[in-house]
Amino acid sequence: MCSRYFLDADGNVIAYTFSVPLNERVRRRFNIAPTQEAPVVRVSKAGEREIAMLRWGLVPAWSKDLGAGTKMINARGESVAEKPAFRDAMARRRCLVPASGFFEWKGAPGRKQPFAITVPDRPLFAFAGLWEAWRPRDGDPVETFTIVTTDANDPVAQVHDRMPVILPKEAEDAWLRADVSEASALLKPYEGPVALRAVSRTVSNVNNEGPECLDDAPAEGEQQRQLF
Repeated sequence: MCSRYFLDADGNVIAYTFSVPLNERVRRRFNIAPTQEAPVVRVSKAGEREIAMLRWGLVPAWSKDLGAGTKMINARGESVAEKPAFRDAMARRRCLVPASGFFEWKGAPGRKQPFAITVPDRPLFAFAGLWEAWRPRDGDPVETFTIVTTDANDPVAQVHDRMPVILPKEAEDAWLRADVSEASALLKPYEGPVALRAVSRTVSNVNNEGPECLDDAPAEGEQQRQLF
Protein backbone atom coordinates (compact mmCIF):
# COMPACT_ATOMS: atom_id res chain seq x y z
CA MET A 1 0.00 0.00 0.00
CA CYS A 2 1.16 3.52 -0.76
CA SER A 3 -0.53 6.01 1.57
CA ARG A 4 1.93 8.90 1.44
CA TYR A 5 4.39 10.25 -1.14
CA PHE A 6 6.32 13.41 -1.96
CA LEU A 7 7.08 15.61 -4.95
CA ASP A 8 10.26 17.63 -4.50
CA ALA A 9 10.23 19.48 -7.83
CA ASP A 10 9.00 22.84 -9.06
CA GLY A 11 6.22 23.14 -11.61
CA ASN A 12 8.57 24.12 -14.42
CA VAL A 13 10.72 21.02 -13.83
CA ILE A 14 7.63 18.82 -13.88
CA ALA A 15 6.41 20.49 -17.07
CA TYR A 16 9.77 19.91 -18.79
CA THR A 17 10.18 16.33 -17.56
CA PHE A 18 6.73 15.18 -18.63
CA SER A 19 6.32 17.40 -21.73
CA VAL A 20 3.25 19.25 -20.48
CA PRO A 21 2.33 22.95 -20.25
CA LEU A 22 3.25 24.70 -17.02
CA ASN A 23 0.50 24.64 -14.37
CA GLU A 24 0.86 27.41 -11.79
CA ARG A 25 -0.93 25.32 -9.16
CA VAL A 26 1.81 22.69 -9.09
CA ARG A 27 4.29 23.14 -6.24
CA ARG A 28 6.72 21.18 -4.14
CA ARG A 29 4.95 18.81 -1.74
CA PHE A 30 6.66 16.84 1.01
CA ASN A 31 3.81 14.81 2.52
CA ILE A 32 1.00 14.17 0.02
CA ALA A 33 -1.86 12.31 1.69
CA PRO A 34 -5.16 10.74 0.56
CA THR A 35 -8.06 13.14 -0.21
CA GLN A 36 -5.58 15.92 -1.02
CA GLU A 37 -5.14 17.34 -4.53
CA ALA A 38 -1.99 16.43 -6.43
CA PRO A 39 -0.86 16.70 -10.06
CA VAL A 40 -1.29 13.95 -12.62
CA VAL A 41 -0.33 13.79 -16.30
CA ARG A 42 -2.92 12.43 -18.70
CA VAL A 43 -3.94 12.55 -22.36
CA SER A 44 -6.40 15.32 -23.24
CA LYS A 45 -9.38 14.96 -25.56
CA ALA A 46 -7.18 16.51 -28.24
CA GLY A 47 -4.68 13.69 -27.85
CA GLU A 48 -1.97 15.79 -26.17
CA ARG A 49 -0.44 15.39 -22.74
CA GLU A 50 -1.81 17.71 -20.07
CA ILE A 51 -1.33 18.18 -16.34
CA ALA A 52 -4.29 18.40 -13.97
CA MET A 53 -4.86 18.65 -10.22
CA LEU A 54 -6.94 15.69 -9.01
CA ARG A 55 -8.10 14.42 -5.61
CA TRP A 56 -6.22 11.34 -4.37
CA GLY A 57 -8.61 8.44 -3.83
CA LEU A 58 -10.44 7.18 -6.91
CA VAL A 59 -14.23 7.50 -6.85
CA PRO A 60 -15.96 5.40 -9.53
CA ALA A 61 -18.66 7.15 -11.52
CA TRP A 62 -21.34 4.94 -9.94
CA SER A 63 -20.38 5.74 -6.33
CA LYS A 64 -22.94 7.40 -4.08
CA ASP A 65 -20.49 9.80 -2.48
CA LEU A 66 -16.87 10.92 -2.31
CA GLY A 67 -16.23 8.74 0.73
CA ALA A 68 -15.57 5.76 -1.53
CA GLY A 69 -12.27 7.33 -2.48
CA THR A 70 -10.71 6.80 0.95
CA LYS A 71 -10.76 3.05 0.28
CA MET A 72 -9.38 3.36 -3.25
CA ILE A 73 -6.14 5.28 -2.89
CA ASN A 74 -4.40 2.25 -4.41
CA ALA A 75 -5.36 -0.31 -7.06
CA ARG A 76 -3.72 -3.72 -7.13
CA GLY A 77 -2.03 -4.21 -10.49
CA GLU A 78 -2.86 -7.92 -10.54
CA SER A 79 -6.61 -7.29 -10.73
CA VAL A 80 -6.97 -3.71 -11.95
CA ALA A 81 -8.22 -4.72 -15.40
CA GLU A 82 -11.05 -6.84 -13.97
CA LYS A 83 -12.28 -5.10 -10.81
CA PRO A 84 -15.45 -3.06 -11.43
CA ALA A 85 -14.08 -0.05 -9.57
CA PHE A 86 -11.04 0.22 -11.85
CA ARG A 87 -11.58 -1.60 -15.14
CA ASP A 88 -13.13 1.32 -17.05
CA ALA A 89 -10.34 3.64 -15.92
CA MET A 90 -7.76 1.01 -16.82
CA ALA A 91 -9.20 0.85 -20.31
CA ARG A 92 -9.70 4.59 -20.92
CA ARG A 93 -8.28 6.82 -18.20
CA ARG A 94 -4.70 6.02 -17.30
CA CYS A 95 -2.37 8.70 -15.97
CA LEU A 96 1.13 9.36 -14.69
CA VAL A 97 1.52 10.46 -11.07
CA PRO A 98 4.71 12.57 -10.76
CA ALA A 99 6.72 11.79 -7.62
CA SER A 100 10.17 12.07 -6.10
CA GLY A 101 9.61 9.21 -3.68
CA PHE A 102 7.18 7.62 -1.25
CA PHE A 103 7.01 6.71 2.43
CA GLU A 104 6.53 3.40 4.22
CA TRP A 105 6.57 2.55 7.93
CA LYS A 106 8.04 -0.38 9.81
CA GLY A 107 7.82 -1.37 13.47
CA ALA A 108 5.39 -1.74 16.34
CA PRO A 109 2.29 0.49 16.53
CA GLY A 110 3.15 3.78 18.19
CA ARG A 111 6.84 3.35 17.42
CA LYS A 112 6.79 2.85 13.67
CA GLN A 113 9.80 4.21 11.85
CA PRO A 114 9.06 6.00 8.55
CA PHE A 115 11.33 5.45 5.56
CA ALA A 116 11.64 7.63 2.46
CA ILE A 117 12.02 5.47 -0.64
CA THR A 118 13.61 7.08 -3.70
CA VAL A 119 15.16 6.21 -7.06
CA PRO A 120 18.79 7.41 -6.88
CA ASP A 121 19.23 8.07 -10.58
CA ARG A 122 15.75 9.59 -11.10
CA PRO A 123 14.94 12.55 -8.82
CA LEU A 124 11.58 12.83 -10.58
CA PHE A 125 9.64 9.86 -11.95
CA ALA A 126 6.06 8.64 -12.36
CA PHE A 127 3.82 6.11 -10.67
CA ALA A 128 1.25 4.32 -12.82
CA GLY A 129 -2.13 5.85 -12.04
CA LEU A 130 -5.79 5.81 -13.04
CA TRP A 131 -8.30 8.64 -12.93
CA GLU A 132 -12.06 9.08 -12.88
CA ALA A 133 -14.67 11.86 -12.93
CA TRP A 134 -17.44 11.53 -10.34
CA ARG A 135 -20.58 13.64 -10.68
CA PRO A 136 -22.64 14.52 -7.61
CA ARG A 137 -26.37 15.13 -7.96
CA ASP A 138 -25.74 18.84 -7.58
CA GLY A 139 -22.47 20.57 -8.33
CA ASP A 140 -19.47 20.18 -10.56
CA PRO A 141 -17.71 16.88 -11.34
CA VAL A 142 -14.87 15.85 -9.03
CA GLU A 143 -11.84 14.26 -10.70
CA THR A 144 -9.96 11.69 -8.64
CA PHE A 145 -7.02 9.31 -9.07
CA THR A 146 -5.47 6.19 -7.64
CA ILE A 147 -1.93 4.79 -7.62
CA VAL A 148 -1.43 1.28 -8.99
CA THR A 149 0.63 -1.06 -6.79
CA THR A 150 2.52 -4.31 -7.27
CA ASP A 151 4.71 -6.69 -5.27
CA ALA A 152 7.64 -4.99 -3.57
CA ASN A 153 11.09 -5.42 -5.09
CA ASP A 154 13.84 -6.73 -2.81
CA PRO A 155 14.89 -3.40 -1.24
CA VAL A 156 11.32 -2.24 -0.52
CA ALA A 157 10.38 -5.68 0.82
CA GLN A 158 12.52 -4.85 3.87
CA VAL A 159 9.72 -2.55 5.05
CA HIS A 160 6.58 -3.51 3.10
CA ASP A 161 5.28 -6.25 0.80
CA ARG A 162 3.77 -3.82 -1.74
CA MET A 163 5.04 -0.79 -3.64
CA PRO A 164 3.71 1.64 -6.24
CA VAL A 165 4.37 0.77 -9.87
CA ILE A 166 7.30 3.01 -10.83
CA LEU A 167 7.31 3.33 -14.60
CA PRO A 168 10.59 3.33 -16.53
CA LYS A 169 10.89 6.59 -18.47
CA GLU A 170 10.59 4.77 -21.79
CA ALA A 171 7.33 3.11 -20.67
CA GLU A 172 5.44 6.27 -19.69
CA ASP A 173 3.84 6.91 -23.07
CA ALA A 174 2.85 3.27 -23.43
CA TRP A 175 1.11 3.44 -20.05
CA LEU A 176 -0.87 6.44 -21.24
CA ARG A 177 -1.76 5.24 -24.74
CA ALA A 178 -1.30 1.48 -25.23
CA ASP A 179 -4.08 -1.10 -25.15
CA VAL A 180 -4.96 -2.79 -21.87
CA SER A 181 -2.88 -5.88 -22.55
CA GLU A 182 0.31 -3.93 -23.24
CA ALA A 183 -0.31 -1.56 -20.35
CA SER A 184 -0.94 -4.45 -17.96
CA ALA A 185 2.47 -5.89 -18.79
CA LEU A 186 4.05 -2.77 -17.26
CA LEU A 187 2.55 -3.44 -13.83
CA LYS A 188 5.53 -5.10 -12.19
CA PRO A 189 8.11 -4.34 -9.47
CA TYR A 190 10.63 -1.66 -10.40
CA GLU A 191 13.83 -3.27 -11.67
CA GLY A 192 16.15 -0.29 -11.23
CA PRO A 193 17.91 0.76 -8.02
CA VAL A 194 15.91 2.19 -5.14
CA ALA A 195 17.17 3.66 -1.86
CA LEU A 196 15.62 3.54 1.62
CA ARG A 197 16.38 6.15 4.26
CA ALA A 198 14.97 6.42 7.78
CA VAL A 199 13.38 9.86 8.21
CA SER A 200 11.91 11.93 11.02
CA ARG A 201 8.57 10.88 12.49
CA THR A 202 7.40 14.36 11.56
CA VAL A 203 6.03 12.82 8.37
CA SER A 204 3.71 10.52 10.31
CA ASN A 205 1.38 13.47 10.98
CA VAL A 206 -0.49 14.47 7.81
CA ASN A 207 -0.65 18.05 9.08
CA ASN A 208 3.12 18.34 8.64
CA GLU A 209 3.86 19.26 5.04
CA GLY A 210 7.24 21.02 5.07
CA PRO A 211 10.67 19.82 3.90
CA GLU A 212 11.43 18.70 7.46
CA CYS A 213 9.40 15.58 6.59
CA LEU A 214 12.50 14.42 4.73
CA ASP A 215 14.95 15.11 7.56
CA ASP A 216 17.08 12.16 8.63
CA ALA A 217 15.73 10.18 11.56
CA PRO A 218 17.26 11.40 14.84
CA ALA A 219 19.28 9.18 17.14
CA GLU A 220 17.30 6.73 19.26
CA GLY A 221 17.37 8.92 22.36
CA GLU A 222 16.04 11.89 20.44
CA GLN A 223 13.34 9.70 18.90
CA GLN A 224 12.18 8.81 22.40
CA ARG A 225 11.83 12.48 23.26
CA GLN A 226 9.83 13.10 20.07
CA LEU A 227 7.14 10.71 21.29
CA PHE A 228 6.19 12.94 24.24
